[in-house]
Amino acid sequence: MPENASDPSAWLTLPELAESLGETTGRVRRLIDEHYLIGSRRNGPLAVPAVFIVDGRPLASLRGTVIALQDAGFDDDEVIDWLLAEEESLGRTPIAALLEGHKSEVRRVARALA
Repeated sequence: MPENASDPSAWLTLPELAESLGETTGRVRRLIDEHYLIGSRRNGPLAVPAVFIVDGRPLASLRGTVIALQDAGFDDDEVIDWLLAEEESLGRTPIAALLEGHKSEVRRVARALA
């Protein structure tokens, strides 16, 4: 995993993700298509926040949270922004809460946004 993966502002392009995950870029695209990961093209090529990768795999609780937010009408950039921004009701960023194992709490807040 790239050493910058723990930096919340670090983003990984598809080739970097493929290397980090030990997968092909086609498989990484499939992970994005199936919502195991979510990326953005806002800064050029499609990239994924590195914080979404834990121990060389996509964060397990990310998929359901992404789907809940998309069901609430969020586009991909809005999902990423919400996950990375401080959320008052959680007392931290939603991604930090997910990384700490508070999946139900994060999804409850996400569903309330609908």
